[in-house]
Amino acid sequence: MDSLQIVLLAIVQGLTEFLPISSSAHLALLPQLLGWPDQGLVFDVAVHFGSLIAVLYYFRDEVRRMLKSWLRSVSGGEADQDSLLAWWVIIGTLPAIVAGFLLQDAIENKLRDYWVLATASILFGLLLWFADVRARRERSEYQLNLKDVLIIGCCQVLSLIPGTSRSGITITMGLFLGLTRKAAARFSFLLAIPVIFASGTLQTVRMFTEVSPIGWSDLMLGAVLSAISAGLCIHFFLRLVERLGMLPFVVYRVLLGFAIFALLG
Repeated sequence: MDSLQIVLLAIVQGLTEFLPISSSAHLALLPQLLGWPDQGLVFDVAVHFGSLIAVLYYFRDEVRRMLKSWLRSVSGGEADQDSLLAWWVIIGTLPAIVAGFLLQDAIENKLRDYWVLATASILFGLLLWFADVRARRERSEYQLNLKDVLIIGCCQVLSLIPGTSRSGITITMGLFLGLTRKAAARFSFLLAIPVIFASGTLQTVRMFTEVSPIGWSDLMLGAVLSAISAGLCIHFFLRLVERLGMLPFVVYRVLLGFAIFALLG
């Protein structure tokens, strides 16, 4: 991998990990357009680690409160809204982790075609638009209940389909369930912490079969750039999402899907 490939892929991965526009579609399209070789599992682990650091740092206060309250509640203390939210993140993550462990190889072998990426980008983009138009947008993430969390968690499994977007599908379902745009995004980003960690752990185990790992300096560069771009993305998305709405991302997803059909079909 040359420096340009490392820089562009790391920045794109960091930005698209949390925007509802599908990181998998972008990371599949960019190398094909520019004639680059596959970046490999080692690089994927590095940039996902960067994204994980970004979301942990951004939500460091919330994560600290949630962890303290959760530990207090499981040791017999009184539960509060932070411990409950921690339980919702744990429960909402379980379906995707189980499905990812059981189905990842089958999905990679059967659902990596360009038409799957393009179709998922368009269809789930339109679903996001429909959810945003119909949403009541009156609840916070602290007002979720067990049924809501199970619905969001099960829908997160759909993000295993390339082109769906993990943040996109969880924000979509949060909107359908009456969350504000910001609350839906915040809960989606909190769900990303254990999901990215679990995915990174699985990829770390698998990367020992990687035949041509890249150098440590390249890995560090990719991780740092991914962390910076992901952190900026989270910050500005949460600041602007209530004003922007989801339509810009929907339009982008639809155009991206048709671009994939046109360029790779």
